[in-house]
Amino acid sequence: MISDDKTLQALATSLNFRQMRQEIISSNIANAETPGYKAKRLEFEEALARALDVDGNLSMLTSDEKHHDVGSGGFDNLQPEVVEDSNGIVSEDGNTVDRDAEMAKMAENKIMYDASVQLLNKKLGLMKYAVSSER
Repeated sequence: MISDDKTLQALATSLNFRQMRQEIISSNIANAETPGYKAKRLEFEEALARALDVDGNLSMLTSDEKHHDVGSGGFDNLQPEVVEDSNGIVSEDGNTVDRDAEMAKMAENKIMYDASVQLLNKKLGLMKYAVSSER
């Protein structure tokens, strides 16, 4: 999808990252009994907020030609971060997966994914209405 609309880009990016997060949570649950497995997390909200930068407060001030503007206002270089979850729970075999917490995170992620799909559908519906309506 090619569009300059920040809302569409943000929703599409959010959907992709939520899908990736769901896969990581599923992997955590699948490895809940694997000795030594460390639970992982996918973090993207902060990077997405920097890419949106609606009010301009998150962009880096570049006042000199030697300054490089990094991490602001763009979806092209947006990358989520996969980190080991430091939830403080470690079983005797070194596994850090809390199955109940993972199930709760999976449900929360699905709710947010579904909300993003609804917002995307509403945005596309408004765009379709604007294009097809007669003046």
